[in-house]
This record gives sequence, structure tokens and C-alpha cells, in this order.
Amino acid sequence: MTLAAPLQAGDRRALAKAITLIESTRADHREQADALLTELMPATGGALRLGISGVPGVGKSTFIEAFGLFLLAHGHRVAVLTVDPSSTLSGGAILGDKTRMEKLSMDTRAFIRPSPSSGTLGGVAEKTREAMLLCEAAGYDVVIVETVGVGQSETAVAGMTDLYLLLQLPNAGDDLQAIKKGVMELADLVVINKADLDPAAAMRAQAQITSALRLLPTHAHASQRVLKVSALKGDGIAPVWDALTALRAEREAGGAWAHRRREQSLAWMWERIHAGLRQAFTAHPAVHAQLDTATAAVREGRMPASTAARHLLAAFESRSLE
Repeated sequence: MTLAAPLQAGDRRALAKAITLIESTRADHREQADALLTELMPATGGALRLGISGVPGVGKSTFIEAFGLFLLAHGHRVAVLTVDPSSTLSGGAILGDKTRMEKLSMDTRAFIRPSPSSGTLGGVAEKTREAMLLCEAAGYDVVIVETVGVGQSETAVAGMTDLYLLLQLPNAGDDLQAIKKGVMELADLVVINKADLDPAAAMRAQAQITSALRLLPTHAHASQRVLKVSALKGDGIAPVWDALTALRAEREAGGAWAHRRREQSLAWMWERIHAGLRQAFTAHPAVHAQLDTATAAVREGRMPASTAARHLLAAFESRSLE
């Protein structure tokens, strides 16, 4: 029996096995994963895909647990895909989000899966997109992707989710923290967590971020996009969900929601093509034979990088056409 039937029946163990399958690098597992995803595609697409990001210490796990428990109480099923930094020794995830979301992980209506980033740029695991589809096919109607939280480069999550939520601290520093344009342009909702620790600082941060967002063309209604919460106390969670559902309704009505999904699927396809071509290029016998020499020549300044690239590409193309 394949994993498709038990997965669609809500078997969390089958879902976990399916994600392990798509994360495998073995060629036979890759073929099985492709077949499974193709079989499940008609059952995907119905969930709200939510990306959550923020610097370390902002309380992402605490917020996600409080938010997830709120959603469960309102009849939703929640899947959380957490992307942890990878161990340099084992390659596995090292933070262990399940231990930080104890209540949520114990609820059978929720599913939490930590995955190692494995050095993937953008703060998301390589197979996060495929894992989201599996969660949707398993009946989870809210799929949350929590990113590594190691800096501004982790914006890839915005390219695979419907809405992007950025968590901020109330007293994180000077105003420049609130005006990181690259991240702020992507954020659909900014949530100031730990607002209970310093209400005055949280209010100032809300005003600063709101003013910053008004400078961006993508945030004309900035006052509706900056909220304060205390995830530890569970305060302010309902307005966050209200804001997200309002954004979804607004974009579905205008057609932007479906358009975003289509463009993301095409971007995913090309990303996989580029990754496959890079792998095929470096593994090519003719390229492999010249790569060390060309790399050394460029490093030592004996050959222009453009010349080395042309020679390697020519070797790849000539052997590929034989």
C-alpha cells in the first residue's frame, strides 16, 4: 500500500514518512516521491500558507504555539514546518522545535516537522515546498513555515507562502531595525511580540514601523499591518488571525491570490531546473576533470573568471552533445 491513502486519511505517521521520502537524495526515493506528489496534487492547494520569520530571541516558537492553539480551538488543523540550522556533524536539525511547542505537538489536530536547512539559502529547507503540498493533502488547512531567523537573507519563505508575517521585538534597537527595506517590503503583517514586557516600547515600535511601512508602495494601509501581541500570555492573537483572513479575502477577491500561487509554482519549477543543471554540470566527467585546474587559475589570478567559465561550459556542452 502506498502512503497516499493513509496520508489523506489523516495518519500523521504516514505524513512524516512521506516528508522523509521527499527529503531523501536517493534516486529511487526521488522517483517514488515524484509519483506520490503527482498522485496527491488534486488534494493540494486548499490551505493558507503562512511564512513566519524574525530574529533569534523574538519568540517565534512561543508565538507559533499560541497561534496554533488558537487556530485549533477555532476548528482548524495546523501543520508547522520549522526550519532549523543544520548540525555540521550530522546534518540534522539542531534546535528541536517540538520541545519548544510541547502543547501544540501533543494535539492530534496539529503536525510539527523540524527540518534541517542543510545550508540552503533563504532560510528554508530545500524540500519545504513539497512538504507543504503533503500537509495540504493530509487535510491541514493552515500550513506555517517558520524560518531559521539568522538574518535578512531568509526571504525565500515569502516566495513560497501566501502571506508573510514578520515578528519584531519592542525594544530591538534604533529605528533602522524597523526600516530594513528588503524584509519590510515582503512582510504582509508585522507583529511586535513580547509587548507585555515594555508596553511603552512596544507602542513606540508600532509607530516607527507603521511610519516606515507607509514609505513603501506595497503597504498603503500600514496602520492595519502592525500589531502588538504577548504570545506568552496569549494576548492579541485573535487580531492577528483577523488581519490575515482579511488580507486573504482582499487578495482572493482581486485575483492576486491565485496569480501569486501560479507564479510561485513556475518559480519553483525553474529553481529545481537550475539546481539540477548545476548538479549535472559539476558531476559531468569533462567538467570534473578541468574544474580544479580552472578554479586554481582563477583563484591565483592567472585566468579571468569569464574565460574559465566559458572553457568549463564548452567542455560540458561538447560532451553532452556526443
